[in-house]
Amino acid sequence: MSDSRRRVAITGLGALTPVGNDVPSTWAALLEGKSGAGPITIFETTEEYVTRIACEVKNFDPLNLLDKKEARRYDRFAQFGVGAAVEAMRDAGLTGPPEGIAAERFGVIFGSGIGGISTMEAQHDVIRERGPGRVSPFFIPMFIPDIAAGLISIRFGAKGPNYATVSACASGAHAIGDAFRFIERGDADIMIAGGAEATITPLAVSGFAAMKALSTRNDDPEAASRPFDAGRDGFVIGEGAGCVILEALETAAARGATIVAEVVGYGVSADAYHITMPAPKGKGAQDAMRMAMDDAGVSAGDVDYINAHGTSTQANDRNETAAIKQVLGDAAYSIIVGSTKSMTGHLLGAAGGVEAVVTALACQQGRTPPTINLTDPDPDCDLDYGAHGVVERPVGVALSNSFGFGGHNACLAFRAWGGD
Repeated sequence: MSDSRRRVAITGLGALTPVGNDVPSTWAALLEGKSGAGPITIFETTEEYVTRIACEVKNFDPLNLLDKKEARRYDRFAQFGVGAAVEAMRDAGLTGPPEGIAAERFGVIFGSGIGGISTMEAQHDVIRERGPGRVSPFFIPMFIPDIAAGLISIRFGAKGPNYATVSACASGAHAIGDAFRFIERGDADIMIAGGAEATITPLAVSGFAAMKALSTRNDDPEAASRPFDAGRDGFVIGEGAGCVILEALETAAARGATIVAEVVGYGVSADAYHITMPAPKGKGAQDAMRMAMDDAGVSAGDVDYINAHGTSTQANDRNETAAIKQVLGDAAYSIIVGSTKSMTGHLLGAAGGVEAVVTALACQQGRTPPTINLTDPDPDCDLDYGAHGVVERPVGVALSNSFGFGGHNACLAFRAWGGD
């Protein structure tokens, strides 16, 4: 890593997930190997639905962080995004730009793969049943994917870089990587970054099911997400949000912030191959991982943990495993390649945000969550996926992979904070 680039610290974490409504509960559940999957309760499913299971956020009350008027005007995905940002800011000890940091150097990049789809479905019903004059004036600002970034900036007075990344399941990782770049090159000092998604809706579930992307293990939902297992039959759709506070190291040090970990590298690529299928042997994923490692100045032997994209689909798990072996060589067999999606399900545009939180904690604590439900490994998936429980050993360098429909690939590299 060039000495001319500023170092970037993670000083706050926030998460709303199917296994916990904050970071401590989410982390504890992941270490215990708890599944967040169950029958869909958000809407009524009938036998016509091929998939009737999901990983829902449970017992979430938006009134714990929003007033009634705000709650009515925010789509569920935006409520999640704001909630995760509130937790992350509290964790960082911030209520806005700290003393000495201009609001214009404090920004927000927050991704979502789909945005306010529940609002869109509800308002489509309104126009069909009651006519165009009854469509809500808040429909558009509730629906658009960038609204979470806007709401977070308004709440905290962040006047710096502000936008949404929309790159399917790579959206959250792209948001964090872009925020990292803004700070690294000196265009911002503090950034709120992550992703939010709430797509457990009739249309979204039906659409993913029509693609044959979802598991149909309706009678055993907790065992349905089984990355790298020979019996995997698709991902389990999830919802939630993940957020990190990134700061220039000197800014964090000046205010005495607690540093969780460092972001040290970012790699992005495109498969340019197919709208949904990954490139053979994960070629695009290979490129993103190599770029992140080169950016961080680390070699294959330095990597201790990879939080895999690990969706529980046949094509992803096989090609991601091949990509990791191509990039790390023999070193791939001495690290943990874990998929927390085995417990959270696939949070789509929020996945990269939540998994960045997980990867930062793995670096901080030297513990990696298990990959559950891996009972019959796919012969093509022959790495150590942490299937037997938590692994406790130092995690000096870790990667987090996120890949999206359309061939979007992102990889983030993290380093444990050693106080230097």
